[in-house]
Amino acid sequence: MIHGSETDEHVPFLDMLPEAVRTEFQGLGSRRCYALGDILIREGDRGNDLVLIHKGLVKVTARGDGDEEALMDIWIAGHVVGEMAAVDDRPRSATVTACGDVVTNVIPQTDLQRFLAANPEASMAFYGLLCGRLRRANRWRLEFRGHPVGVRVARVLVELALSYGRRVEREFLIDVNLTQAEFAALTGSTPHTVHKALARLRKAGLITTGSRRTNIRDLDQLRVAARLSMPVS
Repeated sequence: MIHGSETDEHVPFLDMLPEAVRTEFQGLGSRRCYALGDILIREGDRGNDLVLIHKGLVKVTARGDGDEEALMDIWIAGHVVGEMAAVDDRPRSATVTACGDVVTNVIPQTDLQRFLAANPEASMAFYGLLCGRLRRANRWRLEFRGHPVGVRVARVLVELALSYGRRVEREFLIDVNLTQAEFAALTGSTPHTVHKALARLRKAGLITTGSRRTNIRDLDQLRVAARLSMPVS
């Protein structure tokens, strides 16, 4: 998710690769299709395949040692998931679920290793991806200690708009289908608190909501509410 004014860590893995290397990587593994609610990766399973998302959107959730499922992240086409187990062979640390029709390539660990060994640029990009996601997770936890819920909600909305929003003139339409419980998990709060924070943003004219969609009416002012200083170009 977003931190400060930085969004580089949400660049899809495919966009990090030179064109020829990208084409080769997209040919690895086998094509698989999923429907809404299908599980691509299940927390705790033994498996080390890497999954490249060609089409669609997935959500990453985890329970860890607790009973409640927490929403950790959202990924779209061009991203990869399952990268940790592909490297360390430990059980899956999270569940990845299709949020609609999803098309992927499932890449065996051995194929991934051969590809990275033969393509130093891809290897650097892949390990840069690992480091970036770890840094983002660490900063996410630290930042949330110092900001009230309203700021955290605004930051998540900015992230969703920039990463997944569809621009319509001066506004951004976010089609990511999240429940308030999932939104609360992303912001480290409760559904009731999220509901109140969203109501304040609606009253201020920064967003509109409905049919499980969110429309960002004024992204610059939403960034102010999120305490993010860099203007949107």
